[in-house]
Amino acid sequence: MSRILPSQNCNIVLGLGRSGIGAAKLLCSEGRKVIIIENSNGDKFEKISNELKNMGAEVNLLGEPLDFNNFTPWINDIDSVITSPGIPWDHNALKALRLKNIHVEGEMALAWKHLKHIPWIGITGTNGKTTVSKMLQHVLKNSFVKSDIGGNVGQPMSELAFNYRSLKAQEPSWLVVELSSFQIESASKVKPSIGIWTNLTPDHLERHGSIDAYSKIKRSLIEKSSTRIYNADDKYLLDHKSRLPNGIWVTTEKKIQLTNEINYWIDDKGIIFENERELFNSSILSIRGKHNLQNLLLVIAAARKIGIHEKFIAKGVASFKGVAHRLESIGKFESSEIFNDSKATNFQSSSIAIQSVPGPSILIAGGQAKEGDPTEWLAQINKNTCAIILFGSSAQKFQYLIQSSGYKYEVILTEFMEEALIKSFELAIRLNAKSILLSPACASFDQYISFEKRGEHFKGLVKDFLESKESKF
Repeated sequence: MSRILPSQNCNIVLGLGRSGIGAAKLLCSEGRKVIIIENSNGDKFEKISNELKNMGAEVNLLGEPLDFNNFTPWINDIDSVITSPGIPWDHNALKALRLKNIHVEGEMALAWKHLKHIPWIGITGTNGKTTVSKMLQHVLKNSFVKSDIGGNVGQPMSELAFNYRSLKAQEPSWLVVELSSFQIESASKVKPSIGIWTNLTPDHLERHGSIDAYSKIKRSLIEKSSTRIYNADDKYLLDHKSRLPNGIWVTTEKKIQLTNEINYWIDDKGIIFENERELFNSSILSIRGKHNLQNLLLVIAAARKIGIHEKFIAKGVASFKGVAHRLESIGKFESSEIFNDSKATNFQSSSIAIQSVPGPSILIAGGQAKEGDPTEWLAQINKNTCAIILFGSSAQKFQYLIQSSGYKYEVILTEFMEEALIKSFELAIRLNAKSILLSPACASFDQYISFEKRGEHFKGLVKDFLESKESKF
């Protein structure tokens, strides 16, 4: 590793992912001394390293795990350390820095300092964050309300701040910000004007340790929000309602016991109500699944709080086509509709997908397993699938789980996506399946750098198979 000379008043940015790049650009644009530490190396970093060097940054590609010793050349001259979401907040190197009274914060915290004069809509939760964020931003755009979207979806917030500052991009009236637990825990001062909590189920427990610790992080954002919007269909949120700060509650069913406490709901004819006033029929939403009706109500509640008329909201909702890699219909093979749900990286998200597609379905699942409760996922598998194909590092673990649940149909193990897809086509013909569903219930990192790359690979394979004249199908 090449070393650079110590510099006074330096700001160290950890990681050359999108968040780190955005943070480095923003700091460089302010004339700060910026030192970037990336624990990987290789040609893939060459282009962006050169760009950042041209902006005045110094780049260190370690080629080894991050350690406190990596900071020693500048330890007496550090103003701040900006960390990326992928680095655990309790990483030993970060804890050692804090013990030396060195200010450590996340990229989101840096962005907040530059963007807090613009009202934020902060969306968090285990699942549904991206759909709510993109649907809301689409509604705002179609209502002639200038907004930008960023955070865990879209651009890093520090990159947006850089664009407004250095590229003279027009600032929006609202910022729609998807916030993961990783981003929230390293940005304690973020205070959205509107905070939306979609749901909560066990996820990222390998990092946070417990559901209580995970929930506490999510709740910390909502507590600091001026207006709070909750999903009453989520069991965890409903069970904890009396202990949550007051806010706006939505449900797809008007629960009798909460009649006076539900602000947005849907009747049995699909009509959406704001308290007791009719807005429009939910049938205008083209994406499937009860969970998307919950997402719709959260979007409506936020849009109405901003002051958008229901006619504009309805127009935006009607033209919203959904989110890539989330229950995305990508083609048809024989009598089976094919769905890419690569974004389903946990049991609950996959469970929702299984019950939302036409059945019986063939499920393709697997990847890097996460901690979590598979009970509901197994119940939906037993109820709505006619075969399961597993791939990736979790295949054998999932096979044991599924077969132990009393599953009566075929469970096939493969190593890679290609073989899994071929097997799904064979089974679709034999079993007359109505759907072929990729919904992994796992992270992608055993074989792919992201769920997006996994979904793109699946879509490419499907396209090639369906278009190939040589296919035996």
